[in-house]
Amino acid sequence: MNMTPAQIVSYLDEYIIGQKQAKKMIAMALRNRYRRMQLPAELQEEITPKNILMIGSTGVGKTEIARRLAKLMRVPFIKVEASKYTEVGYVGRDVESMIRDLVLNALSLVKEEYQEANQEAIDEYVLNAILDQLLPPLKHFASPEKESQYHDERAKMKTKIHNGLVDEQKVTVTLPRMNIEFNDTNMPPEMAQVQESFGQIFGTISKGENKKVVSVKEAKKILRTQASEKLLDNDAIRSTAIERAQEGGIIFLDEIDKIAIGAESHRKSDPGKEGVQRDLLPIVEGSTVNTKYGQIKTDHILFIAAGAFHVSRPSDLIPELQGRFPLRVELESLTQEALYKILTQTKNSLLSHYQALLSVEGIELGFEDEAIRAMAHLCFVANEKTEDIGARRLHTIVEKVLEDISFHADTLENKKVTITATMVHEALDMIIESEENTRYIL
Repeated sequence: MNMTPAQIVSYLDEYIIGQKQAKKMIAMALRNRYRRMQLPAELQEEITPKNILMIGSTGVGKTEIARRLAKLMRVPFIKVEASKYTEVGYVGRDVESMIRDLVLNALSLVKEEYQEANQEAIDEYVLNAILDQLLPPLKHFASPEKESQYHDERAKMKTKIHNGLVDEQKVTVTLPRMNIEFNDTNMPPEMAQVQESFGQIFGTISKGENKKVVSVKEAKKILRTQASEKLLDNDAIRSTAIERAQEGGIIFLDEIDKIAIGAESHRKSDPGKEGVQRDLLPIVEGSTVNTKYGQIKTDHILFIAAGAFHVSRPSDLIPELQGRFPLRVELESLTQEALYKILTQTKNSLLSHYQALLSVEGIELGFEDEAIRAMAHLCFVANEKTEDIGARRLHTIVEKVLEDISFHADTLENKKVTITATMVHEALDMIIESEENTRYIL
């Protein structure tokens, strides 16, 4: 959490090309969160996050910036589409469900951290449970010699289990009784509690133990789940998750331009769109939302909204909602050079994905620099001719170039394949030249 803005931007540069201003703004927003946590409690309560509105075409990196940040900072993060929420009375989801989704994400994150922190205790529980199956404990009246011999054998067997040398042996495990969980976050908490009560009733109907003979390898997985349930403090996990969601949660509101009422609209107001905005307002402003894990205040959740705003403008949002997104940044459209860098300089780039996939078939895939530049150029041209979908069009371009190689991968005699500029032009030129083909195929 105490990374400097420069360090955050440097991390984002590994995955996202360009967009310096957007990276800088989000890095400062996260740093301000760290600064706030160092202040006295009464002052922390007064300082609210400055929500961000990112404006830019699809495929320029809006979602990727937010997603990478959440992964880096290990904070609760969810991405939702504003257009799927509608006012009560219209089809759609309840706006408060995004907060319940955030709490579930926080629970998953905190539980994972607790499991990592208690890894040794969980491993020990699993080893001893399997050991008791393979070497049952001695009778109480066993002689000292037999006890000594038993402890030596137990130590050796424990090492074998740990090293996976007895993974194929069979043991009997008690399967946990099925718990019916209802995690429909669109459901009001009161209804969720009623359904959970039914789940508990059905869970107690079959009181008999469900035993199963499985391999040691499979038993390790089953027992690890049991160990987590027995050794972890679920109450502490829940309270930590609620606090983490309140103080460090990030909600990425995509497609916010879809709920703005455009100037060209013939009607003075659109009840569906305006209703969503008015429902969003109290959540973004700061309110208390009931979840089945407890109440959560939204005052210090960071909201990052994004939209292309081709048809509408940010000023088409209702004034109250506009005021809740004081920081605004416009993302640049991708140039030909940026598309080339996306293919060559980003960590885990698209080309490296295809190289890894085809290596499964024993194929060593390579790309000439001129071929990569040709793909970037043709992608840029296709974006100019039709809708600009940014870097997402690279997926279609690369897939089209590698179509035949991927299809015949298992039958290729030459396992070393290098993609040349000629191969790229042969695959794509005819499509690019025809605007109709470009529109439908790329």
